[in-house]
Amino acid sequence: MNLADHSDPARSEPRRGSPKLPQLSWYVLGQVLGPVALLALLMTCVILLTQSLRLLDLVINRGQSAPTFLYLTMLILPGLLVIILPIAFFFGTIFTLSRLNGDSELVVMASAGYSQRQLALPVFIAAAMVMVLTWICALWLMPAGQRALNAKVLDIRADIGAALLNEGEFNPPAPGLTVFIRILSNDAQIKGILVHDSRDAKRPITYLAERGVLAQTPQGARLIMLDGTVEQSGDGGKQLSVLKFQRDVINLDQFAGPTHANQRQTSERYLSELLDPKEPGLTPRLRNAFLAEAHNRLSQPLYCIAFALIAMAAIMRGRRRARGALAIRLTMASLAAAGLRIAGYGVSGPASGHPAWDILFYVIPLSGAALALLVLMGYSPRAIMNRPRAIESPA
Repeated sequence: MNLADHSDPARSEPRRGSPKLPQLSWYVLGQVLGPVALLALLMTCVILLTQSLRLLDLVINRGQSAPTFLYLTMLILPGLLVIILPIAFFFGTIFTLSRLNGDSELVVMASAGYSQRQLALPVFIAAAMVMVLTWICALWLMPAGQRALNAKVLDIRADIGAALLNEGEFNPPAPGLTVFIRILSNDAQIKGILVHDSRDAKRPITYLAERGVLAQTPQGARLIMLDGTVEQSGDGGKQLSVLKFQRDVINLDQFAGPTHANQRQTSERYLSELLDPKEPGLTPRLRNAFLAEAHNRLSQPLYCIAFALIAMAAIMRGRRRARGALAIRLTMASLAAAGLRIAGYGVSGPASGHPAWDILFYVIPLSGAALALLVLMGYSPRAIMNRPRAIESPA
């Protein structure tokens, strides 16, 4: 877009039938949102790939399909976006403002009567949009996704039948149980079955069957074996009894893990469940941990305000300086934003033990925003130190 078209202040009049924003504000807003969306997408893809690797082993070992893996991966996405969105907003904003400054577009805007306050408006609008998305993810989508994820993982781990569908391998679906399936046909018929149950070390049992079927019944998973033998040893291996059978059924649910969790994890709880948990018998430390998580979620989007002011302070206060000085300011701004965010994460530990620390969840981002605003207004440490000298010089 050519900023020469905006050099006439008359062209910066608000659009008819739209919010009262000058055309330059719409332009800056679009320029900010584009890099933010791109950075959020790239960061999400990279982090999502690393996080989904821990689910890959579960899906493969339990014989789950590719759609199930994608479904589980998407359920962890809201929790990642809570962290990614503010960071992507900071780097997208600082990239956009530095590009506008490097292309002298900010100079043209200033010549057209476009003030710093007007420039800050679209940046804060973008910050508000990111804040709303972060709150939605933190307060609703993340706990809903974690609930669905944990429930699905429990179902997969409880599905012993799916864990036995690896033909030609010795599958240990549970401690003390080994199952071998030689051939599994497309119609779910099994040929060649070996089941070794050594839960009782003194009396291990081995099932051998020519054929069978793995069935999901209303009562649970069942392994139906046909035309086989049961070999059971006793007296330390000195005795061996062999019985033939035409049909035998093994209940696989006895080897399954727990089907539900006794208590919801912190990440699964909605805001109301964190602020006022209803479960009896919760320890004070656990209640403090829930309260700290609630304040942490509420304060997450506030970093967007701090990041917006830090980015504007780095660009607007040094836009007429040399490129080397601007690069230093951009580096310092990035370090300040990183330090601010790390400090926010560091509060989680102390706040879990002492509720008085919860206030720091809000103090840290707001203090960062206040300091950045002071720098943006010209109250830098160097300016404050030079002010007494300027007062004394006329005398």
